[in-house]
Order: sequence, then structure tokens, then C-alpha cells
Amino acid sequence: MSRIAARFQSLAAQGRGALIPYLEAYDPDLETSLALLKAMPDAGADLIEIGMPFSDPSADGPVIQAAARRGLKAGATLPGVLAMVAEFRKDNAETPVILMGYLNPIEAYGYDRFCTDAAKAGVDGLIIVDLPPEEADVIEKPAEDAGLDIIRLVAPTTSDDRLRYVLSHASGFVYYVSITGITGTRAASTDDLKAALPRIRAATSLPVAIGFGIRSPQQAATAASIADGAVVASALLATLADTLDAEGKATAETLPRVLEQIKALAAAVQAGTLSTDQPA
Repeated sequence: MSRIAARFQSLAAQGRGALIPYLEAYDPDLETSLALLKAMPDAGADLIEIGMPFSDPSADGPVIQAAARRGLKAGATLPGVLAMVAEFRKDNAETPVILMGYLNPIEAYGYDRFCTDAAKAGVDGLIIVDLPPEEADVIEKPAEDAGLDIIRLVAPTTSDDRLRYVLSHASGFVYYVSITGITGTRAASTDDLKAALPRIRAATSLPVAIGFGIRSPQQAATAASIADGAVVASALLATLADTLDAEGKATAETLPRVLEQIKALAAAVQAGTLSTDQPA
């Protein structure tokens, strides 16, 4: 059983959903992002998404775009991101790690080589934002051979027929983009999420994690209660950015502030709090 499947199975047995925080590799520098990655599980992360910085993102809002620029400025490369994961794996063999990014750097790296190296480093799954299933044959076989899950994005606008087709090419879990638009700009309502999940459940037996627009502990708890997990990205990156000095460098507040935010999110998710009068 993969680490992703094992973690969701364990959480289901506990009767709760997953907290899936996001960090951008090398943001604002390698040392800080690696320290954050290593500290996330103890702060309450059940799975972790790592952004692979890219210069021309199509789905990311201003906060994640800025984080990617900081990461690139700090020297982020795909080999460097994989080395981060490998370093994390020296002390943590259980927490699933998912890389999220765009196809261009992977294509330049080489599909087979990338999947082999990612699996060797300890990566469990890939979210490739701009790769539709019709064009995914270039990486599906290498990923399968390497034991990597390919996690698919679906949205409120995904039709029933399209949903079934996309999810027939998915593994690991389903990432439900809860809004139309870019990351970190607004949030879906609780009623919208409750209405969307049965349609997704009918098309797949995979766990479903909700992302895009999850900012507060209450929103994370609501999303994780309705689905199987909540992804929090822009809110954490905004906190990190707020702690940087005038030159964009980490300060003594950077790690503590972000980790305290993760702890608050995790506490809410673990409590399983559900409120129908707040947005999710």
C-alpha cells in the first residue's frame, strides 16, 4: 500500500479528514523551506504538498506566484526540490509528499528520469496542473512504474462525463478545486461543497481533498469534515511572506509563525468541527 493510501485509510479509521499544508520549495531560501518541511508533520500535517517553482504558472494566484519567484531567485531547480525531499526522508518515512507544479520543467528534465528520481527521493504523488489526461501518456507509464500517484484536479465546472473520464486516470486522491479561478482569491460556501461532493463520490472511490480558498482553521475543519482532506496553501505562504525582512529574507519569526498557523489548522481539523454558517 502506498503512503498516500495508508495515510487516508488511517485517518478514515480515526473518523477525521487530513490537513494537507503546502510550501513552495526554496521559499525564501533552501534552508528555511527545508526546516519548514521537516517541522510540518510535528505541527500537524498529515500529507504535505511541495510546490515546484515555475516562472509561468497558470492556476496560481498572486501569493503563490510571489512565493515561486522567491524560490526561483533562491536557486530552486527540480534536482534541488528532489534533494529536499530526500533530506526530509532521512528522518520521516511515513508522511506522504506530493509535488505540485507544471509540465514544462518535468518535460525538460525527462519524464522517465524525473519519475525514477522522484520516487528514489521519496515522493509519493504528482499534481501536474496543466496536463490533461488526454495528453498524459507521456508520464502515466513512467509514474506507474515508479510507484507515483498522479493526482487529478476537478472543479465545479467539470461535467459528469468529464469527471468520470478524468478520474479514470487518477490515483492517490482527488484534488477538488472548490472555486472557479486562481488560488487564494476567494472561498466556496459550505453548501456548495456539500452539493459538489456526492457527484465526485459517485465517480470515484478515491479520497477527495478540497483546495483553493481554504484559509482559516474553521474553513479547513469544514472542508475536511465534508471531504477527506483540506489543502491550505496561499494562507500559509502569505504568513511566511509577512515575516520576511525588507530584502525578502527569513527572520526569527518566519518558522514559528507558519508552524503556529499549521498547528491551529491541525487542531481544528482533528477536532472535526463543522459549522454551516461560515464559508469553507
